[in-house]
Amino acid sequence: MRNYPGMSDDQRQAAAEKLSYVFADTYTLYFKTHGFHWNVEGPRFFGLHNLFEQQYGELWSSIDVIAERIRALGYHPPTSYEALSRLTTIGEQDRPVPADAMIRQLIDGHEAVILTIRAALRMVQEVNDEATTGVLAARLEAHEKAAWMLGAMTAEEEPAA
Repeated sequence: MRNYPGMSDDQRQAAAEKLSYVFADTYTLYFKTHGFHWNVEGPRFFGLHNLFEQQYGELWSSIDVIAERIRALGYHPPTSYEALSRLTTIGEQDRPVPADAMIRQLIDGHEAVILTIRAALRMVQEVNDEATTGVLAARLEAHEKAAWMLGAMTAEEEPAA
């Protein structure tokens, strides 16, 4: 058995469980973003098609990073759609929707992952798991940027600060 200096078995297990929620949300958001990339229509097709492609590509790469961190903690990431569906906080979209609804759902999805990450960050910071903190901090930054970029694509006016 591998030795994990500075972290108890309970701490590693708790960190891996929190990461599994982040993994499930990220995978679900990846799948939704990829589906919207395939199905976006309308006058903003080209811009949204390309933005969605950029975002699902980034999400895809991050899935591996999260899974490998779970493995480094000595646990296994979820590997079935059933497991992912139990852990995710993001709803599915199984029918075509207008571009504005796609954007809104993706913003909501990134915000959901942000909340999941923040909950995980609090826990791993308490046990001084710097490696997992680093993974989560990078993911937090990526989701905040993605939500901001999607928000910039909306026709809604934001209130002045």
